Amino acid sequence: MTDRMSSLHIERAQRADQLLANEQGLSRQLTQRQLGMMAIGSAIGTGLFLGSALSIRIAGPGVILSYMFASLVTMALMGCLAEMAVAHPTAGSFGIYAELYLSRWAGFTIRYTYWVAVSISVGSEAVAAAIYTQWWFPQSPMWGWVVFYSAVLILVNALSVGAFGEFEYLFSMIKVSAIVVFILLGVAVLFGYHQDRPIGLENFQAYGGFLPNGLRGVWFALTFVMFSFLGSEVIAVSAGEAKDPERAVPRAMETMLARLIIFYVGAIAVLVGVIPWTQVQPGHDITVSPFVRVFEIVHIPAAAHIINFVVLTAALSSMNCNLYLGTRMIFSLARGGYAPPILGHVSQRGTPFPALLSSAGGLAVALLLAILLPKAAYVYMFGISLFGALFAWVLIFATHLQFRRHTRGQKIRHFLPLFPLTTIAGAAAVIAILISTWWVQGMRVAIQSGIPWLVLVTAVYYIWGRKRGVYATARKEANPEAAD
Repeated sequence: MTDRMSSLHIERAQRADQLLANEQGLSRQLTQRQLGMMAIGSAIGTGLFLGSALSIRIAGPGVILSYMFASLVTMALMGCLAEMAVAHPTAGSFGIYAELYLSRWAGFTIRYTYWVAVSISVGSEAVAAAIYTQWWFPQSPMWGWVVFYSAVLILVNALSVGAFGEFEYLFSMIKVSAIVVFILLGVAVLFGYHQDRPIGLENFQAYGGFLPNGLRGVWFALTFVMFSFLGSEVIAVSAGEAKDPERAVPRAMETMLARLIIFYVGAIAVLVGVIPWTQVQPGHDITVSPFVRVFEIVHIPAAAHIINFVVLTAALSSMNCNLYLGTRMIFSLARGGYAPPILGHVSQRGTPFPALLSSAGGLAVALLLAILLPKAAYVYMFGISLFGALFAWVLIFATHLQFRRHTRGQKIRHFLPLFPLTTIAGAAAVIAILISTWWVQGMRVAIQSGIPWLVLVTAVYYIWGRKRGVYATARKEANPEAAD
């Protein structure tokens, strides 16, 4: 038995070396400073500035509890990713970890599912950016802005990863600074600034109380709130291009989580405190950011224009990060033998340009929906990308359980307390939230599109993908009769 276990450890180590070696060629230029801001930039996007309207409509002021719970789940996920990213810094990130510690099916499925999810998410961000711009130019066509912003962001992603990091750092700083100002100004408004009388805690208690739809509303709001935190896993993916991943990745995750929780909970508390939750977003179609509505209602028009510019910047920044994520996922699949080899090519600048173009496919979907369903486009794309991202989170938690089991006794840095309880609880929470989308208006599309997708990608794996993969090919060449 001991010899067999030793043999399995040796084989897994060889497999890890093979998988990680496949992704050589990317340039390690990202600093800790850039990594931290990239994570915040990826997470602080339309999920907060636009999608918050949907969650507030369901939970009322109780949405604050939804954001607190989502923060705990995200903290657990970041702990899992930090441990695995430090042990295996690679662009394929959790896709490689799933293939290494769960199965080749898991690695194949999570990477393709996440790639599709973030590619569509890029499209939803483009639609959101168009919505923000139409606030200034209401007569302009949405599809025109989608095309314009898509072209600009593809160009930015085609630059070197160092230039990309600086771009994200700048845009994220704009968002972070704006949220800080928003919170401070919102608190001033609550105490009576630019008002006939102080608002105080009135809006937290009026219109049905703090929990107008009960704890059920708080729970169902999580389907939208979780979307606000999706993208924070960019740190694990960018570990493959970090200068010093062992130091940069854990530190970036720690600072990112602390800031994210403060910004999200603080901004949402101010939002529902300043404006009655029933007036945040009337109707079912999203036509403006609720953050802009706050300043419209308190009659500070100049601030409303500034905030609209900030949320536009936030959408473009998040769109940019998601393009980066999707590009690295399909690049990893190509280098692993599961996608056309051309998608694994790297330019002289160290950028996988063919993979970038393929990841821009979600922009075509966004363009189509912007033309056919201009008012409901964001909600539809929101639901589709939500399933893929939450499915990836579930597999990340599952992978971490196996990672800890297979690395027991090795010198692995641990960042997650109360293991395995934290990992299991995180996985259970995400599964429950995903199932809940069936009963949330507009979100049933998540399961309706997600389940058929999983059936399709599984069939593709067993018909085509199982016989592919660099490691499988190497093993077959060494032992033609070896079982898969």
